[in-house]
Amino acid sequence: MDLSIFFAGTAGSVPTARRGMPALLLRRGGERVLFDCGEGTQRQLVGTVGLADLSDIFITHYHADHWLGLPGLLKTFDLRAREKPLRIHGPRGLRELLAIVVRAVGRVRFELALRELEPGEEITREGYRIAPFAVTHRGSSLGYVAYEDERPGVFDPDAAVRLGLTPGPEFGRVQHGETVHGVAPDQVMGPARPGRKLAISGDTMPCESLLVAAYRADLLVHEATFAEEERERAAEAGHSTATQAAEMARDAGVVMLALTHFSTRYPVGLLREEARATFANTVVPRDFDLIEVPFPERGGPELVRWTDQQREEEPAAVSDGPV
Repeated sequence: MDLSIFFAGTAGSVPTARRGMPALLLRRGGERVLFDCGEGTQRQLVGTVGLADLSDIFITHYHADHWLGLPGLLKTFDLRAREKPLRIHGPRGLRELLAIVVRAVGRVRFELALRELEPGEEITREGYRIAPFAVTHRGSSLGYVAYEDERPGVFDPDAAVRLGLTPGPEFGRVQHGETVHGVAPDQVMGPARPGRKLAISGDTMPCESLLVAAYRADLLVHEATFAEEERERAAEAGHSTATQAAEMARDAGVVMLALTHFSTRYPVGLLREEARATFANTVVPRDFDLIEVPFPERGGPELVRWTDQQREEEPAAVSDGPV
């Protein structure tokens, strides 16, 4: 099953000509889950991958740059006659915030299922879970980790034959957990394999809870608001430097680090190089880039630029023959 993060907005508190406000779209199979919804998020999506029929929105905290896109998004869903409930999750204060949003846009005709989360409270979906964890920022703030259920181990056909099974339907039955002719699945299946894991820091300064949540994640998406020369200022504001994000990735043993939430005061290349000096597998997505996260046996996470996505989607030219 495909799993990716689409970067709808990668700026910090101020948008630029090329970077919109914070928003990440998790895509797993046919599911679409949005993390944060900064101003202009729906426009960012409409102009690229489309305004998907989101199932869930997770807000990290209630600073305006992380939620001001909600009013327009809800209004558009209402005008499109959405019928499915929209589940919105966030830290304490979510209901108060949505009361303000609804007053601004008017009551919508679809159900808003609101859930104020506490750290460690898991949201279970088919095949995976999303769990919030506390981060260190101003006010009530959360990061999120999304992780898949364990997968069955690798089937050993040679062992199955030695134990008397016949290739074909009997192989399939035992792989699906059935004991066949006295042969149990654990006799022919290898150890369970972990699913994939993604961690999203939200806005935060370095903290132990993030280190624990991100442990051995395939991908850590981490804010990098400040350069290392302003480490003290980052701490005062409850943010991280690019180097601190890289230290977190290194210490947590993640596979790839993606930096976001850039301040306009620095060239992005500077932040990238500072991070790579500590953690080599650091990438800096632009708006509309995505990171594909395959199963580990198929390779590591890969950054795919928006231009390359468009190129892959272009239909092959049809030749009319020599002219």
